[in-house]
Amino acid sequence: MSEKSRSMQMPVNRRGFLMIAAGAGCGAALLRGGQHAWANEAHAESPHRWAMVIDVGRCEGCGYCTLACRAHNDVPPWISWNQVVTCEEMGEETHFIPRPCMHCEHAPCVEVCPVKASYRRPDGIVMMDYDRCIGCRYCQVACPYLARAFNWEAFTGPNPAVPTWGQPEVPRRPRGVVEKCSFCYQRIDRGLARGLKPGVDQEATPACVVACPVGARVFGDLNDPQSQVSRLLRERPHCRLRDDLGTEPRVYYLQPGPPEG
Repeated sequence: MSEKSRSMQMPVNRRGFLMIAAGAGCGAALLRGGQHAWANEAHAESPHRWAMVIDVGRCEGCGYCTLACRAHNDVPPWISWNQVVTCEEMGEETHFIPRPCMHCEHAPCVEVCPVKASYRRPDGIVMMDYDRCIGCRYCQVACPYLARAFNWEAFTGPNPAVPTWGQPEVPRRPRGVVEKCSFCYQRIDRGLARGLKPGVDQEATPACVVACPVGARVFGDLNDPQSQVSRLLRERPHCRLRDDLGTEPRVYYLQPGPPEG
């Protein structure tokens, strides 16, 4: 399968969904109901622990998140930083699983990178230093979530998602590097510098969250017990993809309601 084909939406049947969401009972739970500066601060502390919560029961598979991501991060049309997996045959309904980078606390991509191009910020965002990346693709192979894509060719033409879905906020990546979702770190950092609150103020919140027309995505700080992400994780049953691997993802999925009948 080509790299371009892999980056498109992928329909799967019920068993396929369980394989994606499985791990330690996650599938069963769902069915029941300034970039380079951070690279040298791996051991620094941050007052924030950013996380994303996705309500599977709300997601309609519209793909607005993918398009907004492509526009704001200037992602080429053959790559999806935010993939939406279609899960069929779940009761009478079709559910969709949006799948960005999981920003794992124990990220395999960071562990295998031989040049430290993949690194984790103190606030939990897993970043890429594209100047360091040598294109070995070890990180892409190590990622259990298929969250990374390799740039086989330079993206030189117009971006079809611009301006309808937003304006580019970061430089395009060169040919020969691996790229991925960054939780729109540029929006978070710029917003914090202006006194805005990520997850509350749209300008400081990841573009995919802002673009979702049904409120299926929520972003915020796990260190803030009053944040919406903290509240949802206290109040709603949830799981993380492949939690059995010990990667400790920072993307959580709220379970949909039980199948009818």
